[in-house]
Amino acid sequence: MSERDTETLHLRMLEAMLFASDRPLEDSILKERLPATANFEQLLADLAGLYEGRGVVLKKVADGWAFRTADDLAFLLQAETAEQRRLSRAALETLSIVAYHQPATRAEIEQIRGVSTSRGTLDVLLETGWIRLRGRRRTPGQPVTYGTTPEFLEHFNLESIVDLPGLDELKGAGLLNSTLPPGAPMPMPNDDPDLGHDEDPLEDDLFAPDVVLEDD
Repeated sequence: MSERDTETLHLRMLEAMLFASDRPLEDSILKERLPATANFEQLLADLAGLYEGRGVVLKKVADGWAFRTADDLAFLLQAETAEQRRLSRAALETLSIVAYHQPATRAEIEQIRGVSTSRGTLDVLLETGWIRLRGRRRTPGQPVTYGTTPEFLEHFNLESIVDLPGLDELKGAGLLNSTLPPGAPMPMPNDDPDLGHDEDPLEDDLFAPDVVLEDD
């Protein structure tokens, strides 16, 4: 097999893996499945160039790579996306606040929204896999802190949390359906997995059914 044929084969292998996967694939996984002689970085660049300008494009999503609908054609699938994950206005607002203010407690979310947030709202977001329990705030009562997940980045086609849009774009992306209280801060988001100086680890028995996460 000629060198060119070998490179073409490697490119087809990379394309097949990404096309068949139902989630973004990390560099380590792709490299492990490709032959040792494959030039991984060059293959990625070649594949991205091959799909440039087409209906689907190769994108870095969270910690992996995936084919995604081209940004200028995303409107074609907005209805289907909304139908799959239809969240209440309260859930969308809560999600956006967690994304920007993480780690955030329920009380902090309520302070920003200006209204109470039910435990059911947070439960729904936990079930979607878009937020997670991080730790406990090192304050009286030790309230649980929440943060976003890699699944959140994947669903909204974000390479990292710093790629989150501004307030107006949040509405267009479906992350925010209404206006936050006037003057609500929009800080630089940070989803560092390490606990902050004011967070303690979760207890080992936190996920037991009878454990109350936060006081009502």
